[in-house]
Amino acid sequence: MTDQPTPLDFARLGPQPGQRIVVTGGCGGIGRRLVEALLDSGVETVVLDLPEVLARLHAPERAVAIEYDARSIDGTARAFQSVGEVWGGEIDGVVHLPGFLSRNVPIDQISVEEWGETMDVNLRSAYLMAKHLLPMMRKAGRGAIVLTASGLANVVEKGTGTYSATKAGVIALTKGLARENAPNIRANVIAPGAVETAFLRGGTARSGGETNELQVMNEDQFEKILATVPLGRIAVVDDIVGSILFLLSENSRFITGHTLHINGGRLMV
Repeated sequence: MTDQPTPLDFARLGPQPGQRIVVTGGCGGIGRRLVEALLDSGVETVVLDLPEVLARLHAPERAVAIEYDARSIDGTARAFQSVGEVWGGEIDGVVHLPGFLSRNVPIDQISVEEWGETMDVNLRSAYLMAKHLLPMMRKAGRGAIVLTASGLANVVEKGTGTYSATKAGVIALTKGLARENAPNIRANVIAPGAVETAFLRGGTARSGGETNELQVMNEDQFEKILATVPLGRIAVVDDIVGSILFLLSENSRFITGHTLHINGGRLMV
């Protein structure tokens, strides 16, 4: 018989006070709310985001802010070296949020440059994050990784092939991380449906920081999406943040390699 795990704190959703969590893309709509929730829970938090985003939106004062460009190999290495210096090379968890929504056109109409940027931001950045942060988690002897995919990884719509391919890759990458780093390090991925954030403008860096996704949908598009959601509404940021906190916490300690779809029932798998 294996040793029994310690009892769980069912009154607490997320990580314990004093744990050390990195949030990449932490100034976006989901990231900022997540960082606030972590800080309010006593979790030490480092926020990584583009310099121009940090300058415009500012990370919460209690967080450590580090400039980070998910597209840059050298810039990523420097950013995560700085993360290691903050906590002496040990971390407890990471949430990787950077994303780029490519144009809604057929695959053959996407330029090579746009294909490359979409792959770099959505998929290669996740690989680079894991490459740099896994040694720190191994040093701590534990860790939780939460990556970000999309329901479009499973249900590909016309014009979303490029974006969907990157997010399907994130799901496969997560499964690889989960297999290779068990039992001490877990890796899971969230797959949100439509969320009321600036993301559908192409990402926080491109949107000017507005937070109402519905502004970029016409009424017919909104009603068409809404009609397919059994729970009868579009997700708000807190719907996503609660799920991330759960996957970071010990309450999800027996879950790894899992894709958590957050879409009000629009996609059931």
